[in-house]
Amino acid sequence: MIKIKRVYEQPSNEDGTRILVDRLWPRGLSKEKAKVDLWLKEIAPSEGLRKWFAHETGKWDEFCKRYWMELKQKRDLITLIEQKNKEDTVTFVYAAHNEKNNNALALKMFIESSLG
Repeated sequence: MIKIKRVYEQPSNEDGTRILVDRLWPRGLSKEKAKVDLWLKEIAPSEGLRKWFAHETGKWDEFCKRYWMELKQKRDLITLIEQKNKEDTVTFVYAAHNEKNNNALALKMFIESSLG
């Protein structure tokens, strides 16, 4: 099972393996409070795509298409996430304020669609 959660929310035992999927470390949050097990900067959208998207809801569908094209080139990282998910619950943690349109959700959708 893959879950998503803002990194600023209280960690819980139900999170399983917490994977930070942002390129930048969350502002104002210590590593101790974040309780991140794995930081996969490389799985985050490219800087250009992140800046283009800017969490604008109207760009969501196009963002997903572009991000998924990037993810297809990161098969090794996707395989690592899938392996972790076989071992335990995985929670993608992210810093964005937008809980409905963010890279963690797009990544979850991509992985779940590739699992069938």
